[in-house]
Amino acid sequence: MTEYERWLGMELDDPDLTEELNRIQGNSEEINDRFYRNLEFGTGGLRGVIGAGTNRMNVYTVRKATQGLANYLKKHGGKSVAIAYDSRIKSDVFAKQSAAVLAANGIQAHIYPWLSPTPTLSYAVRYLKCDAGICITASHNPAKYNGYKAYGSDGCQITLEMADEVLSEINHLDIFHDVKKMDFDEGVKQGLINPIEDKVIDSFLDEVMKQSVLQGDCTGLKVVYTPLNGTGRVCVTRILDRIGVKDVTVVPEQEFPDGNFPTCPFPNPEIKEALQKGLDLCAKLQPDLLLATDPDCDRCGIAVNQNGEFVLMSGNEVGVLLLDFIARSRIQRGDLPKNPVAVSTIVSTDMTEPVAKEYGIQLVKVLTGFKYIGDQIALLEEKGEEDRYIFGFEESYGYLSGGYVRDKDAVDASMLICQMAYDYKQKGMTLVDAMKALYEKHGYYRNDLMNFGFEGEDGMIKMNSIMDSLRKNAPAAIAGFKVIGWSDYDTSRRYDGSEEREITLPKSNVLEYRLENGNKLIVRPSGTEPKIKIYLSGKGATQEASEKIIEALRADVPQLLGI
Repeated sequence: MTEYERWLGMELDDPDLTEELNRIQGNSEEINDRFYRNLEFGTGGLRGVIGAGTNRMNVYTVRKATQGLANYLKKHGGKSVAIAYDSRIKSDVFAKQSAAVLAANGIQAHIYPWLSPTPTLSYAVRYLKCDAGICITASHNPAKYNGYKAYGSDGCQITLEMADEVLSEINHLDIFHDVKKMDFDEGVKQGLINPIEDKVIDSFLDEVMKQSVLQGDCTGLKVVYTPLNGTGRVCVTRILDRIGVKDVTVVPEQEFPDGNFPTCPFPNPEIKEALQKGLDLCAKLQPDLLLATDPDCDRCGIAVNQNGEFVLMSGNEVGVLLLDFIARSRIQRGDLPKNPVAVSTIVSTDMTEPVAKEYGIQLVKVLTGFKYIGDQIALLEEKGEEDRYIFGFEESYGYLSGGYVRDKDAVDASMLICQMAYDYKQKGMTLVDAMKALYEKHGYYRNDLMNFGFEGEDGMIKMNSIMDSLRKNAPAAIAGFKVIGWSDYDTSRRYDGSEEREITLPKSNVLEYRLENGNKLIVRPSGTEPKIKIYLSGKGATQEASEKIIEALRADVPQLLGI
């Protein structure tokens, strides 16, 4: 309440904040939700609801975070930062305010003069040899959210060590009095703020093209594409044109940037409702493929024309298909590297294992978050072996086939998916047919995801209580399947049924239960949203058997969580 009163008494730069503070006067619950904590800064930066308060995304929390980053950079000799932003509400404002704070600290800010995909920010950091990067985006969250992703000089999202140091700097700052400011236009005038030139995007697209695995173009493939009112339209349509996909129709209601996302309240290509406008258009045009990218164009979802009906494919299915397609195509082309490496995450499908084994690919499993995949590319680069990396993906629709960026890239994914669809079309197959063939070869791996939301302070307490309870009262069986092993990534301990061993991955608040017959369940609080995610994995002799396993696991989850 003291902090609320202080904000209320300040002459704020953003009149929207003053109006909001006045509107919630006398409402202790609304005040508490905005001021009970500082918006958490971690390896994913900041993410939260746009609005007034320390637990909201606004110009003050953004400036404070940037001042903390600036203090860190000055201590470590950093001199320049690249900045990008997406189509969300106030993204351009937050990006310019970040640039202005950096300029006031004598740090060069290179900012895209138009909204840009997240992977182009990762690329610009390395291209411009910057010491850090900032991307203003909340990825696929609802319209009320925005976020602030911080990147290191390697183009990866920041490490835990860097996040801790930046957070320490932030915690020593008063949000109003300790942040250096400069007018944006003055920063431009002094040469401290510079626009990122078109040639950076051109170079980025050139690097994406180098990931092409098909010789010749994809003439004859028909595509409907939706950028979901985000940043993808320019880069995706340009790359599709370059690989010969000329028949592309962009969903008109979702073609241009709009942070309100009027036709898809959840602009997430994982969700069917977000793709409905695209599916409606597909019903009329009957393309081979519906392609969708999220607002910051780092995730890509698809629906496939299967005899006139459009079938949505999961991130796990597309990831497995791409791994198989890239390996097979590069073998045919004669350029699959010796000892190739693919990277996936602990919550992604185990079907990657037999596919990798078939092609002699070393499969590395990392924690959830694409920065960990980027770290693996960096480790290979340090040894001069970056060419060994051929593909990385996570189940949440993120894919990357080269080391030119260190984050997931829906521009690269769009190109590869279209090439893959075209390749199978020449064989008289759809991607649905191709997936069925892989299931028949490697086994019916089925995966599912459950989300349980916990809003506000009470929600955070409830989430922590659930995780504590699971650690104290580990289940012996789930849905009738015996627990034969478990992993606690927070304590770095793994039990395989006979003894405990240490997990070498970084600590993370994740619990994994390995069940009999190759089934699995993982519990993970989201790092970017107020919810717990449950990842279900079932493997049966047939598709129907696998789906029955998933249904049984789903039915038992509420009891497991105690909700």
